[in-house]
Amino acid sequence: MKRRTFLQLAGAGALAAPFVSPAAAQQATVRWWYHFDNPQNSPAELVAAFEKENPGIKIQAESIPWGGGSDYYTRLFASLVAGNAPDCAMVKLNNQAQLLQMGALEPLDSRLGGWAARSDISDSIWNVNKATDGKQYFLPVQYVVLYLYYRTDLFQAAGLQPPKTYEDFLAAAKALTKGDVYGFGMRGGAGGHDNWAPFVLGNGATFDKGGMVSEKALAGNRFYVSLMRDHKVVPPSAPTDGFRQIVDGFKAGRSAMVIHHVGSSNEMVQALGDKVSAVPVPKPAGAKGWTIFGDESNAVFSASKQKDAAFRWISFLSTANNNVAFNKLTGQLPVTTSSAATWDVHPKRFVEASAASLPAAGVLPDLPKTADFVRTVWPTSMQRALLGQITPDDMMKAVEAHFHG
Repeated sequence: MKRRTFLQLAGAGALAAPFVSPAAAQQATVRWWYHFDNPQNSPAELVAAFEKENPGIKIQAESIPWGGGSDYYTRLFASLVAGNAPDCAMVKLNNQAQLLQMGALEPLDSRLGGWAARSDISDSIWNVNKATDGKQYFLPVQYVVLYLYYRTDLFQAAGLQPPKTYEDFLAAAKALTKGDVYGFGMRGGAGGHDNWAPFVLGNGATFDKGGMVSEKALAGNRFYVSLMRDHKVVPPSAPTDGFRQIVDGFKAGRSAMVIHHVGSSNEMVQALGDKVSAVPVPKPAGAKGWTIFGDESNAVFSASKQKDAAFRWISFLSTANNNVAFNKLTGQLPVTTSSAATWDVHPKRFVEASAASLPAAGVLPDLPKTADFVRTVWPTSMQRALLGQITPDDMMKAVEAHFHG
């Protein structure tokens, strides 16, 4: 059976099911998929607290390997097609459109209307998460903004200031590349589109028709690819490097700059102390630039037979102190406004770098084709360009063709 046909039938079955009362919903087992950067962290205490408050609801929390996003979403989409998906799961905006196209998401608006803690999440976060049909399918649970980590010790030794523009960035990367040390730890493998975007979307590329092959878009991508092909300021392993490789290389002193978010700050400080700091990602001189707003939410799936219980669980995770406890496990920032004044999980300089990056922050377009761009089109094309198998312009033509034919 084809995926869309299956999900239409599953959705029809869900719509035909009788309304489940709150009392009935409490006699339920809710399967929830999640992923943490540190797989040793466990939500067991949150699960226990929820089950104590909600007798009769059992949470079956299943940790799914992230794998740069590819592993997690490959398994999630496969489970939806096969009819054995969880009741709810952690999700990102770049997969919302495809999940909607599959008929896989349960709208949350009616349930959110009766949720007292809704107002503790800012309207700006709700608006970012709203679907193109105006409905809310995602319940925000955490966020981050990508910025530039830099080794203060290496910069000071070289007499350099942290870069603000592309020109500053390239000059610093060249000056810091010596022997076994490279100026920039490039993430060319899965998830690396987040690192690429500030140099290409920040230079004027868009996902509109023709927006990936404009002169500004092509120039931005040429610049990024040239960091390896021409300037040799990134490690030779860059085409396949993922999150773990760039962070470990940075901590070990094999690179002087990497792009990530506040979720890595405590690990960085534990290894490097005051030898690490952060600033907004570089941008074109005199321009706004662009960086990724790193969203994470929970969603309830339309085929679930435990929708009320599942919503009760995901709303618990986005409420006040529970949201703080959850983000202590994920290492990201809580979505609740009430937590902002007392949040001390990350050193202040990294929280400030996150705040300073917000004016340029955005998300990838909520289009069905975005998920495949992230999972396959970008990493495949990027790796080929970095290895010299295709030109930087051919890479951008492939991205343009993916979205617009």
